[in-house]
Amino acid sequence: MTTDDTLSQQDVVQKLRDADLVMLTTTLPDGKLLSHPMSIQGVSEDADVWFFVSLHGGQAEALRSGSQVNLAVSDAGSWLSVAGEASFVEDRALVEQLWNDRAESYFPGGTDDPDLGLLRVSGESAQFWGMPGGKVAGLAQIIKAKATGEQAPGGTGTTQL
Repeated sequence: MTTDDTLSQQDVVQKLRDADLVMLTTTLPDGKLLSHPMSIQGVSEDADVWFFVSLHGGQAEALRSGSQVNLAVSDAGSWLSVAGEASFVEDRALVEQLWNDRAESYFPGGTDDPDLGLLRVSGESAQFWGMPGGKVAGLAQIIKAKATGEQAPGGTGTTQL
């Protein structure tokens, strides 16, 4: 993110690529929210985020009943929230391309595991909050601002994807 508090699609893509895990939140048919930590398998230049997901259970049911989701990322004094639309995708070539050892621990049948689903979250908008320099530097800047009466550091930015 730039210092003028603007957020670009490329900023969002880079922050997602830097994240190993995100929290994926879906809405159940009764309106309750359901969140799961998810391992990102890939992020496109268009801010599409790819996951491997079980085709059975509460999360799959929630994803089938409502496609609007949220991805949340937290990293050393910064937070990113991406609103988007989720869809299951049938693409064996992409499954093969994204496959890795971490996925195998969840899907022991490999790329042919009958429980393996490929999920795409197409980002629609993103909101970022953060402090320059990360958590430790940000904390030092907050303490300094409080002592000097200056405005605390940090910024926020929003973008359509």
